[in-house]
Amino acid sequence: MGAIEGEFWSADTHGVQAPLTDEAVREAERVLGVVLPAVLIELLRVQNGGGVVSGRSAYPTNTPASWAPDHVPFEGLMGIGSTGDALTILHTPYLVREWGLPERVVLLTGDGHWWIALDYRVCGPAGEPSVVWLDAEMDEDLTLAPSFQSFVEALAPAAAFGESG
Repeated sequence: MGAIEGEFWSADTHGVQAPLTDEAVREAERVLGVVLPAVLIELLRVQNGGGVVSGRSAYPTNTPASWAPDHVPFEGLMGIGSTGDALTILHTPYLVREWGLPERVVLLTGDGHWWIALDYRVCGPAGEPSVVWLDAEMDEDLTLAPSFQSFVEALAPAAAFGESG
């Protein structure tokens, strides 16, 4: 793969959407009102959502988060589409309203109580979004990485951290 080295997707097919097309990307960007990062589109062209390999199942944090003092989980990445009953990036507008999350974010993964999202609040809809941890119950908003690429490059095995969640 170009920008991301090594394996990313696991054999877990839950949440996998139909293969990503240029039309689907354009429609998603229209619905979400943002330009999605090229690295995200690159990953979703390989596999449109699903589980990630165990070697990339957590993001190390320097600041304690509600999940754990040293990391947050990243076991899957939502795709773009409407196949099956899995949540996708296209559900972001509804989920932001439902969970009282900040506007101008695009949700990448989460369980309702917490989310990892692209944050367009500072960069604007065409800028390079940072990646944030949002905990809806704890009202926590923690910047994880300055870009999606730097986020993916820093992912680590959850097993490298102690008990959590």
